[in-house]
Amino acid sequence: MSQAMQQKSPISVRPNANGFGAEITGVNLRAPQDAETTAAIRRAWLDHSVVWFPDQPLTLDELECFTLTMGDWGKTDFIKPVDGHPNVLELLREADERSSNFGAGWHSDYSFQDAPPAGTLLLSKIVTPVGGRTFFADGYAAYADLPEQMKKRIAGLKAIHSAERPYSKQGFYANENEKRSLKIVPSDDALKRRLHPVVRTHPETGRKALFVNPVYTIGIDGLPQDEGDELLRELCAATLQQQYIYRHAWKPDMLLMWDNRCVQHFAEGGYDGHKRLLYRTTIAGDVPS
Repeated sequence: MSQAMQQKSPISVRPNANGFGAEITGVNLRAPQDAETTAAIRRAWLDHSVVWFPDQPLTLDELECFTLTMGDWGKTDFIKPVDGHPNVLELLREADERSSNFGAGWHSDYSFQDAPPAGTLLLSKIVTPVGGRTFFADGYAAYADLPEQMKKRIAGLKAIHSAERPYSKQGFYANENEKRSLKIVPSDDALKRRLHPVVRTHPETGRKALFVNPVYTIGIDGLPQDEGDELLRELCAATLQQQYIYRHAWKPDMLLMWDNRCVQHFAEGGYDGHKRLLYRTTIAGDVPS
């Protein structure tokens, strides 16, 4: 048997049946990773868009170290980070809170930035016995299955992205009345607008994906508002069809990583009366094209 045939991957990857999402085992993320293992993890992430690592009781320092193996820090807007860890967010919801669960709307993280994050990592510490799943939608498959007429219609179009709906001083979080442990800082900076392609070409895989979402995409450049809104409704509905969605159930000490360049996600509620704690980091991305 040749040496090439004898070589084994340093990790074990178990994809979902349709290839969207995969579990990775056989690696201890608390320890530094060699170049071969890091490359294998990245390949699995690019191949499956959403990957998770069970049984990884990471400290915040270890979470930060692993994040940096995937890229530089992404920019965090409108949320106060953990003291002493400026690139880590604490997603805490106490058992007595009645505010809406954070992330309860389909979105791609920070798509309103000039260079939105390439990826997001989420580490679970306290999970709930009911609810609290994270849903993911496959932007690659949604684009690939669009009718050719729609693909031609949206080719070259740019969408308007903004954080104004959730994070402006007139937005949702500035006007809620319920207690919230997560420290959100509304700002006039949320009113800024950026243009990104409706169809994004992934800079590493070369594949095309729909890059619009219901929370941060507020219009289509060059189209009247009502026409742009209708087109966005059609595209978001196409993306959020059941066949494109993976529903992830959490366990304690699980690390989840997804690719914001081709994936939308949604945080499920349904766990009132239960404490929930996760930590989040982001990986720097580039300007969508």
